[in-house]
Amino acid sequence: MRGIQTFFNEYLIRLTRLKLGDILEILIIAMIIYYFLRWIKTTNAWAVLKGLIMLFLCWLIAYIFDLHAIQWLFVNAVGVGITALVILFQPELRRVLEQIGQKGFTPSFFSGSVDQQNLTDKDIEEIVTAVYKMAKEKTGALIVFERQIGLQGMINSGIILDAEISSQLLLIIFEEGLPLHDGAVIVRGRRLMAATCYLPLSSNMQLDKEMGTRHRAAVGVSEETDSFTVVVSEETGTVSITRNGEIIRGISGDRLKKELYGLKTVSEKKKRFLFKKQKEQV
Repeated sequence: MRGIQTFFNEYLIRLTRLKLGDILEILIIAMIIYYFLRWIKTTNAWAVLKGLIMLFLCWLIAYIFDLHAIQWLFVNAVGVGITALVILFQPELRRVLEQIGQKGFTPSFFSGSVDQQNLTDKDIEEIVTAVYKMAKEKTGALIVFERQIGLQGMINSGIILDAEISSQLLLIIFEEGLPLHDGAVIVRGRRLMAATCYLPLSSNMQLDKEMGTRHRAAVGVSEETDSFTVVVSEETGTVSITRNGEIIRGISGDRLKKELYGLKTVSEKKKRFLFKKQKEQV
């Protein structure tokens, strides 16, 4: 009991000595922990984290009750434990760093984007026509639109097309039974760059269990890049879109047009900004 009393006395004394800077640090750390926990609950690492929390509670009990042998085991396992954590959480840590890089905090010098033309009104009409014809016929499709983060690695995993956007070509690509049906089509600017491309699958545990591989791939590529993806369900004919790791299901043709025009608007704004910046530098 004396160990418990000493433990609380030490920390109560420290609480009375807190300064404004200490309180600010506590709030910042609390916010980081909150967002970290909210994010990690959507990944496979959540179960591992719960195990680590249980180990921490065991160490805390050992510290309070002066269980020296258990404390010694924990202290000597810290070095190995940190290395093990990096290995266990490697996919999640990589995804966090990628998401931070997508938020616009990094200078344009480090951007992996490519110079590309915007979708025209005709391109958008061709895409929407093809998507909703496939939806009516319940033909599965997966179309990824590259934005600022390059998708060259995924393009290389498929069959290179580098063709103009047309509804007929999209319908032929996703025709069931043909060689190009499986996988994704990647659009760069005004070009259909490749078909049958492999995409990373999402590990988000909160996604609807009814979602198949096509939808999980659409969410997965939007988690790792800033791409915009259109998915047509083979089972229901439902049209969905994904971006920033989120999926919106059952969208209408007008909504899809609006989203594609939104991509065009963002790209045009960025080009005007870069042009203005270049003029100022001159």
